[in-house]
Amino acid sequence: MHIVVCIKQVPDSAQIRVHPVTNTIMRQGVPTIINPYDLFALEEALRVRDRFGGKVTVLTMGPPMAEDSLRKALGYGVDAAVLLTDRAFAGSDTLATSFALATAIEKLHQEDPVHIVFTGKQTIDGDTAQVGPGIAQRLKLQQLTYVSAIRDVDSAGKSITVERRAEGGTQVLKTTLPCLITMLEGTNTLRRGSMDDVFRAVRSEVRTWSARDAGVEDITKCGLRGSPTVVKKVFAPQPRMEKAQQIDALGKSPAEIADETINMLFTASNQLGDDILKLTEAI
Repeated sequence: MHIVVCIKQVPDSAQIRVHPVTNTIMRQGVPTIINPYDLFALEEALRVRDRFGGKVTVLTMGPPMAEDSLRKALGYGVDAAVLLTDRAFAGSDTLATSFALATAIEKLHQEDPVHIVFTGKQTIDGDTAQVGPGIAQRLKLQQLTYVSAIRDVDSAGKSITVERRAEGGTQVLKTTLPCLITMLEGTNTLRRGSMDDVFRAVRSEVRTWSARDAGVEDITKCGLRGSPTVVKKVFAPQPRMEKAQQIDALGKSPAEIADETINMLFTASNQLGDDILKLTEAI
């Protein structure tokens, strides 16, 4: 069984900067980490491999420095790593990103059939949760989102049973392979890599693919040219200066306290609506 995990190297959210002209995230000079949500997908993929056999390939699209994240993944026990990097991918939105990753996964599938693709729920720099489902749609894979646990994988019967978080409880779903799974946060704890894996990560080859190497035939579907998303304006909201209001409950009945609380909330709600309207008009 071949499992592919898509990870992303993201800027530390505490030090993000935005380009004043293109309104895209500026990554140069900003410390980077593996997207935290992807770590849950990575650990779950390794657990599936340990339980049911197979191999795990980790895939990322990014600048050459994204190789650091791939080597960290190798240090956790991943079997192989592929870096998709090309100037043509710069500025990709979720549509262009899912196209490039899906094309690379299709090439990996031609080399060794892919049975499961894992991604995190979303990334901390975009927070759209669109890339995983976008890959599934492009590759016509069964799609399982917000998965909290893998119950069983039947490689012979080509099926998988998972638990999916839903409103009001947990769904138990069974579907056919191949499939794409987006993992929820907090569903597992990432293992500590063994010394053998750490040394292997240093020595291992990270395969580097350009757009042509990955099999991208239409380069206009990548990067800014293939990204219909347009960011009109980026700004930080102004902090509110109002102080918290305190309700004096001394000598008041519960009903009086409740009425006063509701009136305060109603006033605050009206003020919030006015603020949102002003922001909308400004944009």
